[in-house]
Amino acid sequence: MNQTTNTASSYLAAEPRGGSSEPMQHIVAGLFAGIGGLERGLTRAGHVTRLLCENDAAASAVLEQRFDICPHGDVRTLARLPKETTLVVAGFPCQDLSQAGQTAGIEGSRSGLVGEVIRLIKAQRTPWVLLENVPFMLQLSSGRAMDVIATAFEQLGYRWVYRVIDSRAFGLPQRRRRVYFLASLVGDPRTVLFADEAGDQSERGDFRSVACGFYWTEGVRGLGWAVDAIPTLKGGSSLGIPSAPAVVLPDGTVGTPDLRDAERLQGFPSEWTKPAERVARTSARWKLVGNAVNVRAAEWIGKRLAKPGELGEFIVTPMNVGKSWPVAGWNMGDGRMQVAASEWPVVRKYQSLENFLLHPLTPLSAKATAGFLSRAERGGLRFPPQFLKTLQAHLTGMQNVTPRKARIA
Repeated sequence: MNQTTNTASSYLAAEPRGGSSEPMQHIVAGLFAGIGGLERGLTRAGHVTRLLCENDAAASAVLEQRFDICPHGDVRTLARLPKETTLVVAGFPCQDLSQAGQTAGIEGSRSGLVGEVIRLIKAQRTPWVLLENVPFMLQLSSGRAMDVIATAFEQLGYRWVYRVIDSRAFGLPQRRRRVYFLASLVGDPRTVLFADEAGDQSERGDFRSVACGFYWTEGVRGLGWAVDAIPTLKGGSSLGIPSAPAVVLPDGTVGTPDLRDAERLQGFPSEWTKPAERVARTSARWKLVGNAVNVRAAEWIGKRLAKPGELGEFIVTPMNVGKSWPVAGWNMGDGRMQVAASEWPVVRKYQSLENFLLHPLTPLSAKATAGFLSRAERGGLRFPPQFLKTLQAHLTGMQNVTPRKARIA
């Protein structure tokens, strides 16, 4: 297969290109808005949100207070987009596409709702569309979800690009890999997602030299391990509950991060999800944070939408049909191509996990620690040296804590 280095093509953006003194401001319609990660990032980049659509009551409470917009509920009852919309964004449900979910695929009852995005765009072909979801969709059923989405946009005349991006690129100590799919009728979407390239970044230190994160709900099939970061915050887990990952500090302390730090790890201010408590329990906020789109990633995309850059030089080859999709690709009208791009478009100043956490960890309970160690013993996973011994020492310490005496009524 021949390799070619692709440069900017003849597709010229209708909006101002890099170097223009007037950034493009988009009018945004946010579907499956969650707690507004995409929309907050785009707002910080200068764009304006006119519509929010979200069916979850707790998430809607957050949106209404933070954006001063009353969200539309069920996307299936949304008749049309605002006439002035120039950018539709949607972090559509990932439950049927993620490894933590049931992997029902794009036809699943939740992730299949992306069809509602297509329905609305068919009725009103907005200039730009931005979708976000989990990278497992590139592998599940040989990437059928991506094929369905890409085909729909091709049939509507859009040129599209996508790229898996790690939120650590923006200085946040959370390893969060997400697919960003950008389609356009009027411009070259490559000058947004492929105008920056920092190359793959190496891990920062190792166990016991820096704080490390892991999912205590795993242990048999997956560890969810991250060095100087936490693994992906999730709305659920293999145990079927929303839960925070655990952190092991260099001194051997083992615990889970505070919810306020979890919000910050997603790029939100502390207490961003506090309004959800008007209609839901505090624990529901973990699910909202885990399902959110990272604000800093959305802001980077938003800034490039406002002022596109020059397309970088990448090795581009035809995409293999019938196999899992690569981590980056595009179709500019002459076929689907895979792109040798890293998951780090930029490298922002990185704050170590230990220094990032502003609030004390909640000690991982003896029950949770013992459960993880039991699963690890049954499984065949390899762990960093001394990791299991550190957890065993933590378990022993938790079991030796004297229970508080019950108060006499």
